[in-house]
Amino acid sequence: MNVMLLQSGGGSMQSLLMILGMVVVFYFFMIRPQMKKQKEAKKFREGLTKGDKVVTIGGIHGKILEVAESSVLLECEGSTKLRVEKSALSSGAQDTLAATAK
Repeated sequence: MNVMLLQSGGGSMQSLLMILGMVVVFYFFMIRPQMKKQKEAKKFREGLTKGDKVVTIGGIHGKILEVAESSVLLECEGSTKLRVEKSALSSGAQDTLAATAK
């Protein structure tokens, strides 16, 4: 009877360690990189200044004319002006050009 209790206890411990290992792997390969990416995007949006060239999520290229609390005023081709939310900006134009050149 005691032998059966020891065997079943060892199996549950092994299962617990396996689940714990999966959680650790999930954290390092899924959650941590996503958090890092979000921090970089936030840093990019906070560092926007007048004159920067940016690309929106929708693919619109423009030059920043004015920076407000949560939005920016972009000048696009043909002197068109657009006000967009900072969250709609995906990257700087130089970053996009460098990525397509690779």
